[in-house]
Amino acid sequence: MKEIKKELLIRVYIVAIVMVGIAFLLAYKAVRISVIEGEQWRSLGDSLYLKYIPVVADRGDILASDGSLMTTSLPFFDLHVDFKANGLREDIFKANVDSLAYYLSTYVNRSVSKTQMRDWLIQKRRNGDRYALLAKDVSIRELEQIKTFPIFRLGKNTGGLIVDRQHVRVKPYKLLASRTLGLERENAQTIGLERTFDDYLKGEEGQRLVQRVTGGAWIPVSNLDDLEGHRGADIHTTIDPEIQDIAEYALLEGLEKSQAKKGTAVVMDVATGAILAIANLGNPNGSGYSEDYNYAVGFSAEPGSTFKLASVIALLEDHGADLNTVVDLGGGTGHFFDRTMKDSKQHGIYESTLTEAFEISSNVGIARLVQEYYGRDGRAGKYVDRIHKMHLQEKTGIELDGEGAPMIKDPANKEDRWSGTTLPWMSTGYECRLTPLQILRLYNAVANNGKMMKPYLVSKITSEGKVVKRFYPETVSDHIASDLTIQKVQGLLKGVVERGTAKNAKPDYYMFSGKTGTARTDYYDPTSQRKQYTASFAGYFPSDKPKYSCIVMVYDPIEGGYYGSTSALPIFRKIADRCMGIHRGLLASSTMPDTLSYDDKRLAGWSQKDELYDLMDDLDLDSEVDGQGEWARLANGKNLRLEVQDISSENRIPELYGMGIRDAIYLLENKGMHVRYDGVGRVKGQSVKSGQPIEKGKTIHLTLG
Repeated sequence: MKEIKKELLIRVYIVAIVMVGIAFLLAYKAVRISVIEGEQWRSLGDSLYLKYIPVVADRGDILASDGSLMTTSLPFFDLHVDFKANGLREDIFKANVDSLAYYLSTYVNRSVSKTQMRDWLIQKRRNGDRYALLAKDVSIRELEQIKTFPIFRLGKNTGGLIVDRQHVRVKPYKLLASRTLGLERENAQTIGLERTFDDYLKGEEGQRLVQRVTGGAWIPVSNLDDLEGHRGADIHTTIDPEIQDIAEYALLEGLEKSQAKKGTAVVMDVATGAILAIANLGNPNGSGYSEDYNYAVGFSAEPGSTFKLASVIALLEDHGADLNTVVDLGGGTGHFFDRTMKDSKQHGIYESTLTEAFEISSNVGIARLVQEYYGRDGRAGKYVDRIHKMHLQEKTGIELDGEGAPMIKDPANKEDRWSGTTLPWMSTGYECRLTPLQILRLYNAVANNGKMMKPYLVSKITSEGKVVKRFYPETVSDHIASDLTIQKVQGLLKGVVERGTAKNAKPDYYMFSGKTGTARTDYYDPTSQRKQYTASFAGYFPSDKPKYSCIVMVYDPIEGGYYGSTSALPIFRKIADRCMGIHRGLLASSTMPDTLSYDDKRLAGWSQKDELYDLMDDLDLDSEVDGQGEWARLANGKNLRLEVQDISSENRIPELYGMGIRDAIYLLENKGMHVRYDGVGRVKGQSVKSGQPIEKGKTIHLTLG
């Protein structure tokens, strides 16, 4: 019996010891979890119900050279309702649900009635929905109005209104320079300046504390005012909206007329290299032209005859030929080894000079001069060296991704497959590849007296009104050739317009210089059923004191001829005319006739008097003033006479001949008339004769030329 009692006591002691040990272990675990590891476990618990999510900051703007917005972000809002908000008591809800339903059905969702909206609100309240969608894509103005509605005006904690901010990228100028400005979209590649300067534009993200609620939704804890990140910086471009508009409309008109597949036009400031306009239009599906690709920057191709400028510079620099060097044009046909080269037409000219060969764009003439000098004694490499000194083998470095790489063959590189016919064909713009912008950089350098500038699109980056980074004009080369050579080729480019392939587009009251180009693009394809060409014109204006350089490329024109002179040149002329029209000071710096004829197309026509006085001051000319009024024109005579009248005071149609279209529209619309016009330039015809009584609301048609 004693032994049994002893055994039971031992067992009790063992159980007690185990229980005490377990108690101590549980106490230790509790202390460790609550004290030693408490913060870790609490944060883990919070993470199941609370977390921070990134909030995208307002993206910076992209601005034109005059400060106007070209790309900006507009805020839009998605609205939800927390029907279990802490302060939303049942008495508050019942007292205001009818009026809230009225306002929502009247101003937010007009597709539902007040009764339907009331039933929806009550049902969501009954279900305890904490993140019910109320509206999407609400504007800031609409949001401010909704915040004044019953219940919502009580604030987030009581009213339950949850505001989720979104950003929508918009372009006030619509498609103007759209491909250059670029796109910034979700689930799509960012392009253009939006991509290049994304680090500046996107700013710094904010953070938003959200909590998990029933149903798995996450709703914000903090107020909207606490969510802002740091707004992105603004990008200031060199694009001139007016010149960009001119370039795009001129290009569109030209492409529609020629029914070309695509085209590009670029306008650059000669002195600085600043890109003032860059237009790109394509019609890949035959459904209309749009900015589908940046051809000016990304599309490299054989340039054709615009490359002859580089060949002539090389010849003049190396003394391989001079302007009066005699060359046989072969009537328009030449033979180089086993291949035949032809000019654009069989012109029947044989003995000629380098000057004439360039002005009429003779492939045979330029190729023979280059072949005769560089095609012997191992001089082909010397020709390529000259091309390199013009930096044609280099990208421009424009601030856009995807610039097409130039291709200039080198006889020292076996991979380039240099042959006996490479030199003559390359001299005329074949067997090499360049982008339009790379070609324009060369022409801009000639206009800039041999100084080559780097093309650029961005002038500065600012944040909150302060300059973060400034971009200055960069010189690529102070002299791509000697001063004498530059003077000679400037004369050649001017001769192209005065006597050569561009003579039919010669302006009346200023002068531009340049070179036509025509390149066949499918010559390597024997199965091609229709010959395809690229038409181009590269040049600058005004010739004497160049302000702008410009290139126009038209790819595969069908109607009206495929030559540079018929497809690209008219577009260039329109751009030049309109740029000269909006900057009348350029007209003053251009060469003018010694006398002005009243019956000829007058220099200025009727213009506002103050503007014409400014022009006369720029010319440093004295003139007699005849008459009084607010409008003036230059009249005939060896001595300049300024004829002044108040042509807007009478209730009659004024004489509009020679007037700029902007002045004509201003004058007529102020009289209550509607204006329609065709053409470019100044008024040369009007459907209602001068002196006729004004009929308000009547349309007058003006012909420009």
